[in-house]
Amino acid sequence: MNTPPTPDLYEEHLVLAAEARRLLFTGARTANSFTDEPVPDETLRAIWELAKWPPTSANTNPLRVLFLRSGDAQRRLIPHLAEGNRAKSVSAPVIAVLAYDTRYSEHIPRLLPFMPELKEALESDPVGHQEHARFNSALQAGYFLLSVRAAGLAAGPLGGFDADGVDGEFFPDGRLRSFLVVNIGKPGDNPWFERLPRLEYEEAVSCL
Repeated sequence: MNTPPTPDLYEEHLVLAAEARRLLFTGARTANSFTDEPVPDETLRAIWELAKWPPTSANTNPLRVLFLRSGDAQRRLIPHLAEGNRAKSVSAPVIAVLAYDTRYSEHIPRLLPFMPELKEALESDPVGHQEHARFNSALQAGYFLLSVRAAGLAAGPLGGFDADGVDGEFFPDGRLRSFLVVNIGKPGDNPWFERLPRLEYEEAVSCL
């Protein structure tokens, strides 16, 4: 079974400090239970302020985040989750619903001011327009998970849910479309499964 690299194995080739690598990558795990310690609004904002900076194609930034903090809001979500995911989410102090904005292109003149004509170019191809949104929001979801970890919190991403049901419940105007649910908080009792292996360099990487 694969094990995380020893702290000094590639030290000379990496500029990120060992503790930061452990927090974000080698020591980070998907949490399956959480404490009831609250997550302040300021922390949620800090997560977004970090997650928004990595790149998206043409700086389009289609990801939208809905933080569910109140018990009432979370209870509206739980029935739409796969049964095996419900207990995990019930224990989380914050649940984030990640969605993409189907009309993200309206922001292009502000986000890409040197090429405002891209708005019309993307909108002229409805299929490509939505593929762009799905791909780049998924890219941003990875940044979001790392930002949660950077805040010293555990993230529990879930793909098992009824997206149509969630959209009907929280995004009834149809503009936003959910694609990932993320439980957020401090890890609780027995939060981790056994760490699973990863592909080795020789299995996944080629150099020409």
